[in-house]
Amino acid sequence: MSRSNNTNVSDFILMGLTDSEEIRLVLFTLFFLIYLVTLLGNTGMILIIHLDLQLHTPMYFFLSHLSFLDLSYSTVITPKTLENLLTSTKDISFRGCFTQLYFFVFLGATECFLLSSMAYDRYVAICNPLRYPVIMSVTLCRSLITASYVIGFIDSFANVLCMNTLRFCDSNIIHHFFCDIHPILALSCTDTRDTEIMIFIFAGSTLVVSLITISVSYASILSTILKINSTSGKQKAFSTCASHLLGVTIFYGTMIFTYLKSSKSYSLGKDQVASVFYTIVIPMLNPLIYSLRNKEVKNALIRVMQEREHKACKMTVMFPF
Repeated sequence: MSRSNNTNVSDFILMGLTDSEEIRLVLFTLFFLIYLVTLLGNTGMILIIHLDLQLHTPMYFFLSHLSFLDLSYSTVITPKTLENLLTSTKDISFRGCFTQLYFFVFLGATECFLLSSMAYDRYVAICNPLRYPVIMSVTLCRSLITASYVIGFIDSFANVLCMNTLRFCDSNIIHHFFCDIHPILALSCTDTRDTEIMIFIFAGSTLVVSLITISVSYASILSTILKINSTSGKQKAFSTCASHLLGVTIFYGTMIFTYLKSSKSYSLGKDQVASVFYTIVIPMLNPLIYSLRNKEVKNALIRVMQEREHKACKMTVMFPF
């Protein structure tokens, strides 16, 4: 990600979301609170899954990695956004900008394939419940996680490599609050058509392959649920995948709206709203979605708290002073 010799720009200026000082203070407070909830929610989810042995299952193994990705995803974007909302200096170095872009694409692409793995896990749990422990072995779960990270790395490396061939001659003002693909393409003083095609192919392949996997999994799940005679059985089967389905709908909806189009159709206002949603809000929502709708997570939290309280009481008895 070294700077091209043909590029005159040494840094970029992130214009952010608004020029109004009052609105910037409101946004800073809002984004800071959201980021705090994101940190606490995702870190808490990882710790609960790690500490409670009853959650050492494939579904929660994937969920712990989803929390890690959401935590990292938000950290790549939000701290710099908060800094820019408070200061008048909004510059970011050329290398820093492309580093942010790299990790943003890497984490986003990895999450796409992780969500696909989670959909496959739900398919096996509902459609092949008796063979679930055999099919979703530790080896397979680790392989799916590794594959998600590797594909995310390749996708992000290819995207940033394509972007790094562009020349930036005059303007260095990015009309966005972070280094995203379309705003950077708009600054280039060279023809970006080939780069756009390559990015569209990589982004489209990531979204299409993962969406096909999720769609096929849920089509099979729906078919199986409809064959269940009892209403309570249908509700129980649907509840096991409702949280994941909601998370998938929110994540892919905003991603498709933002990225599967050319830079010419880029709309500053609409795309910024969508970007705020999937970079700052969604990482906060995922732990809430998976915990509030999941009795196992709530029970695990109670068990962990009771265990900690029990240990604290024992320490008090041993050392009363």
